[in-house]
Amino acid sequence: MKSKSKLDANKIAEVLGAERRGRVTAKSGHFGAMQLVAEIQSRFQVPQGGGRATDPHWTERRLVPLAPKTLTRLNQIAKRLHEERGIVIAPLQLAGLLL
Repeated sequence: MKSKSKLDANKIAEVLGAERRGRVTAKSGHFGAMQLVAEIQSRFQVPQGGGRATDPHWTERRLVPLAPKTLTRLNQIAKRLHEERGIVIAPLQLAGLLL
């Protein structure tokens, strides 16, 4: 049996032209969801010319393949954020934030 190789986060960041800034911990449940809502509200801003709110530091546009089940779940979460909190966020913006 072959052992799985570990991912080298520094190498991945270098290849993507990114900068590592520390560890991110994901929490589940109500408090994790509230943390995500707070993150969205603090980072996403409506552009000066109008349009959908986004993180102004996002400058790259990439295509990310998703399973249909994953996209369905992202749609559900984005819809729920809109209905319960009034936050308008596209499903793939949510995916970008979670990534």
